[in-house]
Amino acid sequence: MTDTGMTDTGMTDTGMTDTDAGTEADALSAVDRIIDDFAHHRRDAYFAGFAPDATFLFHNVDHRLESREAYEKLWADWENEGFQVLSCSSTNRRIQLFGSIAVFSHDVETKAKLAGVAETSRERETIVLGFTDGVWLGIHEHLSARE
Repeated sequence: MTDTGMTDTGMTDTGMTDTDAGTEADALSAVDRIIDDFAHHRRDAYFAGFAPDATFLFHNVDHRLESREAYEKLWADWENEGFQVLSCSSTNRRIQLFGSIAVFSHDVETKAKLAGVAETSRERETIVLGFTDGVWLGIHEHLSARE
């Protein structure tokens, strides 16, 4: 078994091959696009990486966001307060494939500016992806404080 949840024979932990519903490489590529778009504050591209009915659970928000649209509205409010992502790095990465679902977890360090003040946050994040119509999209994101 590799660190990614794949065996040396190309089988996932669940016994399915990674070609049953898209490859591990494709899922990682989708996650890397989401992270890169976030890191460069490419708002529209970032949100395009998530399904419209995706949900979001963040330690710094007092409720679950029930859709991509709800998160986009919150993001716009943050931007009105001067929010801007300056950088984001991803470490301690792992992906697991379960048929048409991929679970990606990692440690994330984000530098962002709010109201002109730059701050660094250290968090753990899980992004759950679903493979639909030949595309991996985020269907749930969970962010928790690391320190």
